[in-house]
Amino acid sequence: MWTLVVKGGLVMVPIIALSVVALAIVLERLWVLVKIRQNLPQFAQEILILAQRGQYQKAFLRCREVKHPLARVLALGITERNRPRAELERIMEREGEEQVEKLERNLGALIVIIGVEPMLGFLGTIIGLIKAFMSWEQLGSNVTVNSLAAGIYQAMITTAAGLIVAIPYFICYHLFLGRIKRHALEMSYYGNELIDVLTGSQVEEKA
Repeated sequence: MWTLVVKGGLVMVPIIALSVVALAIVLERLWVLVKIRQNLPQFAQEILILAQRGQYQKAFLRCREVKHPLARVLALGITERNRPRAELERIMEREGEEQVEKLERNLGALIVIIGVEPMLGFLGTIIGLIKAFMSWEQLGSNVTVNSLAAGIYQAMITTAAGLIVAIPYFICYHLFLGRIKRHALEMSYYGNELIDVLTGSQVEEKA
């Protein structure tokens, strides 16, 4: 393996360095998403039932116990429950957007790396082919396969390395986005359910 890296030339240095950075991002985001795993329907129903009963303090404390973005959105809704519906919706929507941004942290850097890695591989390909043709030009009719091998090796190895790094991380990126989108939809759905309960309670109190 080390021999292949050396034959890939200097372009392999940024390819490997960026692959390490991408791995760190993937592991960190994976840990974040695993850490917030929760039976959301059960949790949300528990909060909604407590809110319907007017047990807001108990519902708020339950939200504080759960390490999930939805819990923070629902906790804010309970805290701001006396506001008008339109204002409450804006507050909870803003909080939901902030929680989604936290889940997406560093994914922008990951997609940049995914785009750059193949380009570095292609750059290595061009450099390798230039080296091969320069050797051919210098040796003329005396050119041999061995004299061209270094440049061709570099061309093939860097292309392969760039794609080997980019493809799995591209898959990871879209898996993360899909999971985050699901969390965003859940926050929106259950947030609206809580708003209906809280604003319904306001109407009953006024009546």
